Amino acid sequence: MRRRDLTRVMASALAAGMVVSMAGCGGNGGSASETTAAPDTTAAPETTAAAGETEAAETEAAEEEDLGAYTVRKDADGNVYDLDGMEVIIRDWFSQETEPQNAMDEAREEYLDWIQETYNFTIKAQNMSGWGDVHTDFVNYATAGGDENYIFALWQGAQVQSELESELMYDLSSLDCFDFSESKWNPIVKDLYTFDGKIYAMNAEENEPRGGMFFNKRLLTEAGINPEDLYTWQEDGSWTWDKFEELCEQIYQDTNNDGEIDRWPIMTFNDPFYTAAVLSNGGSYVAKENGKYVNNLESAATLDAVNWARDMLTKYRKPDPQDAAWDYCYTGFINGEAAFMADEAYNAGAYDPDNTGSAKFSAMKDDFGFVCFPKGPNASDYTNGANNNIYVIPGCYDADKAWKIAFAYDLYTEPTPGYEDVSSMMQRYYSAFRDMESVDLTIARMLDNASPQYHTLIAGLDLGNQFLWKFSDENTPAQQAEAIRNTWDAYIAKANGDISQEELDAAIAAETETTAAEGEAAAE
Repeated sequence: MRRRDLTRVMASALAAGMVVSMAGCGGNGGSASETTAAPDTTAAPETTAAAGETEAAETEAAEEEDLGAYTVRKDADGNVYDLDGMEVIIRDWFSQETEPQNAMDEAREEYLDWIQETYNFTIKAQNMSGWGDVHTDFVNYATAGGDENYIFALWQGAQVQSELESELMYDLSSLDCFDFSESKWNPIVKDLYTFDGKIYAMNAEENEPRGGMFFNKRLLTEAGINPEDLYTWQEDGSWTWDKFEELCEQIYQDTNNDGEIDRWPIMTFNDPFYTAAVLSNGGSYVAKENGKYVNNLESAATLDAVNWARDMLTKYRKPDPQDAAWDYCYTGFINGEAAFMADEAYNAGAYDPDNTGSAKFSAMKDDFGFVCFPKGPNASDYTNGANNNIYVIPGCYDADKAWKIAFAYDLYTEPTPGYEDVSSMMQRYYSAFRDMESVDLTIARMLDNASPQYHTLIAGLDLGNQFLWKFSDENTPAQQAEAIRNTWDAYIAKANGDISQEELDAAIAAETETTAAEGEAAAE
């Protein structure tokens, strides 16, 4: 049984706290010249009974020192760490105050109360920016500084490149209260934001499930396909491009013999379909080798996937009506106009992680299910593109302040005692989907099998305008990849620190002139 399959059982069974010994914070991160060590703290409070106390008082004092489910962190001198009453705020664009909904929520609240009382600080996540403003707000604050104690939540994007170049992010690997070898830290985020051995961003959450394949159960049934078979094929590994194409061919029908196709297989945005196909075949737009980004657009795995996806969309995607809204594919899928849609998991329903009102399918009349995007011939397992929020400490803070904020955040991100093996991400999705298989079989797999998307970190790369939207009968994906090779290589070289901004500008200008000259020659 997969570890995450236990989630619902454990969430109700593990209501009682279990004794947990947390890793010590401070003193194990390297030499003083390499790490920011724990600051001096006040003396530990007395815990021994005064002379003459009764045996009952001594027993009571011993019970208070044990503290039940939690273990106190102390410095090298045996003193409990004291954060001097500081208030730490995790700035984001999505947090909402809610009351505990279950025993796990209550245990989480009790744990947070305990760490704040024990170490003399407060911490909370607070919605303080709009989604589109978070990077600007971070740059402004990290540049000017302030008296607050902030950790910033940011979304994954190329803006980070300039923020790093401006030294606006604190080197988290220099803070010895973080141990990034611990399993709680998201390894993809760590990989994406590690440069020259330094770590600048973190995430202590599971990978957010992203691109998969929604399917309309009624339409599949009408086409003679058992919808539940998709889960079976996913589990035994036979949910492949070939199987998907076989289903699309079976669904694609003129059912009333009027000469027009009225049962369509696919209705989707093209870009997510292309990207899911690339990842599903073990490809990528940009890869990382020996710590450096590389242009992977012309690899066989990538181009094979783009060509396959282009063929599938050409054959089986239902065209949008004339003058339809840009997002009509959502309307069409919700209304049952096509059987499949490649899209983000959060559109299933109630769970809306960015608080944008974008949960699309909660009012859908037909029942729907959700599986991973089918795997290509070059892949051994299913995957989805990781795209997680990141958390950073402003680089304007001094070492003492940064260490204390890090200590508080390390405590805040510890698993809730008694629920260490319960997936909070899966709990969110049970209320969003119509069937348990979507969560137990698909979401669970997506949490474990995410793939990094390095192209999202390269400033200047525009996947749509520069590549995906350029295909035509006269311009194949391979031809377009070749046409933008030098431009992408220049942007990637800048992201790797191999060229300066001035050199990048010169390279892009030269490439633009060359492209214009070639266009004029072709026209003549």
